[in-house]
Amino acid sequence: MSDPESTSRPQRVVRSVLVVGGGLAATRTVAELRERGFDGRVVVLGAEPIAPYDRPPLSKHLLDRSTPTWLRDEIGADLPVLADEVRLGSPARGLTITAAGVEVQTDGGPLGADAVVVATGAHAVRPPGWEAALTLHTAADADVLRAALVPGTRLVVIGAGWIGAEIATVAAAAGLDVTVLEATGDPLGAALGPAVGALTAPWYAAVGVHLRRGAHVVEVGGNGVALADGTLVPADVVLAAVGARPTTAWLGSALPQEPDGSLRVDERHAVLGVPRSVRAVGDVALRRSQRHGWVPGGHWDGALRGPTDLVADLLGTGDPVVDPAPYVFSTQLGHELALFGVRHVDDEVVLRGDPTGADGWGALWFRPGTDQVSAAFTVDRPHDVGAARRLFTAAALPRLDRTLARDVGTTLRDAQR
Repeated sequence: MSDPESTSRPQRVVRSVLVVGGGLAATRTVAELRERGFDGRVVVLGAEPIAPYDRPPLSKHLLDRSTPTWLRDEIGADLPVLADEVRLGSPARGLTITAAGVEVQTDGGPLGADAVVVATGAHAVRPPGWEAALTLHTAADADVLRAALVPGTRLVVIGAGWIGAEIATVAAAAGLDVTVLEATGDPLGAALGPAVGALTAPWYAAVGVHLRRGAHVVEVGGNGVALADGTLVPADVVLAAVGARPTTAWLGSALPQEPDGSLRVDERHAVLGVPRSVRAVGDVALRRSQRHGWVPGGHWDGALRGPTDLVADLLGTGDPVVDPAPYVFSTQLGHELALFGVRHVDDEVVLRGDPTGADGWGALWFRPGTDQVSAAFTVDRPHDVGAARRLFTAAALPRLDRTLARDVGTTLRDAQR
């Protein structure tokens, strides 16, 4: 997976860094710069007009936290203290690579620096014809949705992914009438595949949520959701929870982008195809990993830990690559879930434990015909969470004995080869 040209080119001395973004990846980048002794100028541009905050609580704690979970409290990094200048409510409008470094256009004029870190995150998807639906990705979105979910509300959630299931959970717990529509047929199907995703379907009815599988939405109106089969699902509030896309439109053609808008980067978050003074981290990055191949953004743990590799290389410290494994955690429908690694569509699934039992269960995805594990999933198995994380710390994929791994009485460590 190495690219000699992307790692051996000489790198100019960095005296100033412009971080574009105001979320977790941006905040951790600034904190990492200062922790490593960088005393040059650091400027931060954040599109949102409020201080950096953590996004997972927006869904997990929508109804029991009325204010954001500030990153200065959550991870101990306060941007106004760490950076020389922080411009909140100041979105970037364009980027130009110059002979001297980089320049970012803003409403207040251009800003130049020796290096730029693109950490502008993602935005929620809302297809045409769904304009009446709400989305949940920002603190402002959470405020609107929270205000709308008053007692007696009929909520329809489009999408049974991570966010959709979490919102359905908190809304049902508050006594609301909740229906979830899933076009693909299986909850968490995109993340877990149909075989494993289908095993989570019974959870919905168990907590009083109506799940409609194979429900293809045509339009969202003021009175509900119109489906392709001609039926109307009545609703007072509709939430579109069908994914997010990298927020990179502001870059125009300045950097090479993937079809979804992501930026392909190497192991140290240098954007491929342009000078190494341009970096990308967090939701915008499609990262090359020796262990997993190409790792898409959208992982909280990647935004937290990715800046370590980025800053070490940007400052030329020579540290080895950390290569954090993708990690998703979720509390939904009465269960605690964790997913590590990158699942491939041709992987072979091995269930760990009994999905109908009381001791929790999980799933492992093996590369076809091998003992190599590409991803691990746990449900209500706290002891397996740490073990699953440790599986993905070496340079290569872990190897497990398939028979031993099926038995929850055998630790994942003891199942390793």
